[in-house]
Amino acid sequence: MKSTALTILIISLACGAVAEYCKAENMDPRYQPVPYVQLEHPEWSRNAAIYQINTRQFTPEGTFAAAEKELPRLQRLGVDIIWLMPVQEIGLKNRKGKLGSPYSIRDYFSVNSEFGDLDSLKQFVAAAHDLGLHVILDWVANHTAWDNPLVEEHPEWYARDWKGEFHSPIWTDWADVVTLDYSQPGLRKYMTEAMKFWVAEVGMDGFRCDVAGLVPLDFWNNLRAELDGIKPVFMLAEWETRDLHAHAFDMTYTWGFNNTLHQIAQGEGDARSLHFYYFEKNNSWPHDAMRMTFLSNHDKNAWDGTQFELYGAALENAIVLSVVGEGMPLIYNGQEAGNTKRLAFFDKDPIVWRDHPIGDLYGRLFRLKKKNTALWNGRWGSQMIPVSNTAPASVFSFVRANDKDKIFAVFNFSPKTQSVTFKESLYHGDYQDFRSGESLSLMKDLKLKLEPWTYRLFVQN
Repeated sequence: MKSTALTILIISLACGAVAEYCKAENMDPRYQPVPYVQLEHPEWSRNAAIYQINTRQFTPEGTFAAAEKELPRLQRLGVDIIWLMPVQEIGLKNRKGKLGSPYSIRDYFSVNSEFGDLDSLKQFVAAAHDLGLHVILDWVANHTAWDNPLVEEHPEWYARDWKGEFHSPIWTDWADVVTLDYSQPGLRKYMTEAMKFWVAEVGMDGFRCDVAGLVPLDFWNNLRAELDGIKPVFMLAEWETRDLHAHAFDMTYTWGFNNTLHQIAQGEGDARSLHFYYFEKNNSWPHDAMRMTFLSNHDKNAWDGTQFELYGAALENAIVLSVVGEGMPLIYNGQEAGNTKRLAFFDKDPIVWRDHPIGDLYGRLFRLKKKNTALWNGRWGSQMIPVSNTAPASVFSFVRANDKDKIFAVFNFSPKTQSVTFKESLYHGDYQDFRSGESLSLMKDLKLKLEPWTYRLFVQN
């Protein structure tokens, strides 16, 4: 039975069971809660971390074959989902830089010869699967290159401006691309079939969808159903709205998380800013709506700065919170090597690889995430519960716990040493210190001294 049909059957049976229960209990089914997220996340995403590969810069060769050799290292690091930036041919007309933007797609069914060919890409995906990894492909549905053959073959599929001419996405400087028009059924079918090709024929396990909110939601809803008819997929939206989660996407971006940490690191906010972020998340977003917690990605690194520029002394705290707080953590290639440069976006600029303490930290955190069920993603994991402390403007503290596992995390998000005590008993218990492995019993008399921009993480499992 196809997974979509099975999901529909399960939902139908569940709804029927609710109706029967309400009837037996003399309750009106109209007033019973219904889960907002109606899709089924793939099981392999339950405790996953995600890693973004910019193929052009990932290796000196910049090819799929060279990237394939790095997959065992990524498996050891503890990542589970590989996000490949677009792999198709890049447009020549209005190209930016020498090599162009990967987000200017000349042919949706092609492979950029800069990276290799279709067979080498299939081999990359197969090698990832052999290691237990999953691969999602970056997909650009909102616009194409100006010299994509569709411009000539189907001009009716493109949006027009007030002069009746094709145009780039308005209010942007994306001069190398032209906007599509999703009021056209033919375009919707073409785009759906193109994406199904990459799942059915190449083995992709889903997609990261560029500027997903610029494409109509009903297109994404139908697409997800058709993709799940092939195999269970994982869908990541580059957008930050709740409606994408109901039927189409497993995960969306958390620009709010990223921006909040950046503001704190730059002295434009304090630990209380995180309270506002998590208040909005836990009260406005369904618990089963996965959010991607990131410190960097191709856009942040190229246009805003490296992780060192953006977070400075707060970087280690930010890394730890991105993994042990709610959300699925992302690494952009090179973060784990302590990359100190903004990678060029339109030209070749390979990462300089080296062993670095950041890579060691990510590896330890990912191993903890996989082992400690309280840290799992979406419905599988536990929500963060605040633990009040005596320095709320500087220190951020919380517990994540279930009937099996627990963590107690304390972060000093300030440039001054803080000594704090804690209220209530939620954190009480026996733990191991994440850094030292020391066994500790934390009770009501606990007093912690935290140096500037440091954390303490206590673990039960």
